[in-house]
Order: sequence, then C-alpha cells, then structure tokens
Amino acid sequence: MSAPAALRIDAFIEGFSESALGAWREAEPWSVTASAPEILRRLLETLTNEDFRIDGEVAVHRSSSVETGATLKGPCIVGAETFVARGAYLRGGVWIDSGCVVGPGVEVKSSFVFAATTLAHFNFVGDSLIGRGANLEAGSIIANCRNERPDRRVAVRIGSQLHRLPVEKFGALVGDGTRIGANAVVAPGALLPPGSQIDRLQLFDEERRLSPL
Repeated sequence: MSAPAALRIDAFIEGFSESALGAWREAEPWSVTASAPEILRRLLETLTNEDFRIDGEVAVHRSSSVETGATLKGPCIVGAETFVARGAYLRGGVWIDSGCVVGPGVEVKSSFVFAATTLAHFNFVGDSLIGRGANLEAGSIIANCRNERPDRRVAVRIGSQLHRLPVEKFGALVGDGTRIGANAVVAPGALLPPGSQIDRLQLFDEERRLSPL
C-alpha cells in the first residue's frame, strides 16, 4: 500500500510552506528526501555570492562557521549563523537552516535540517526532515535503510496502519522541538510529531509494534 497523500509536512514542521522548501509543500516527505540532490541544485541557483561563500555546489552563509576537517560534499547549503564542527560529514544533498549546530563526527545524508536544531556529536541522520528546535544527543541515530530483510522498502505507520513506501531509504520526519536522547536509535520510517521525546538508549521502531505487512 502507498501512504495517504493527506500526510503533510506542515503538520510536523511549522512554516514549512513559507520556507525555502515551500515549493515542495505538497510532496510526501520520502519524495523530498529522495530528491534531495535535485532540490539542492535548484536552491543553489537562488543564492548570491553577497550572502554565501559558494564553491562549486557547496554554499556556506558568510555568517556561519565550518571548522577545518569538516567534509561538505555538494550539493550542500549551510544557512546563516550555523556551526559545523571538525569531522562532520555532509553528503548526498544536505540543507542546513540557520542557527544550527552540526557537531564533531556527525554524518548527515540527503536530509533537511531546520532552524535552531542541534546534532550534538557522533550522530547519523539519513534521508530525513528534521524540524525546528530539535535536539539529538550524542550518539543518537536516525537510520534510513531496512537491511534486515529481503524487501528493503521502508514502511510508515499512519493511524493504526503500516504503509509500504516506494523507496528503500527514508529515515524520519521529525517534528519541531523533538528531543532524541543519547545513543537512541530511530528506525527507518518514523513519523515523530512536534514535541516528541525519545529516551536515551531507546529503540523507536514502528514496525515492531505492529503485525508484519
């Protein structure tokens, strides 16, 4: 089954429609992450050298700081007043909004991270949309692939039903203000409403709570 088209990113990330990503407000979240490189390239075309330091397909706002030893692979955009630490690794189409922290050892792949969010250190965030003011403590993971079974398509839970998606990689849609504790794991296909809290060392896996598809 495919997921209902009624699922809206705006219900998780306030103001998504008015953001730089507003053109994709009607898209399903897993379609947005799957199209991350193409979306980033379109956004790069709207930026100017006056506001951003642009090197090929990597743009960093002039008010932001990227430490030596961080790796930013294009297409990639880092917004205003954001800090990217040594050892961070951004790849596969990454958009970081303003006022964010991407700590040491953090890997972000094909994801969109909204304003004032902190990825503390040694996190992995794959194929995800992370809302405003979220916080991932040290070592917490948002996994993006089901490699434990032959059919690797990700599923999401909407209401009481699991819906198999047309993609093999999708991490999470994380609502504004969500807190994910240290060394917690969020399994692929998570939909976390605004203000969610995942405890330290917790495994959050919607598929394990329901009958197999």
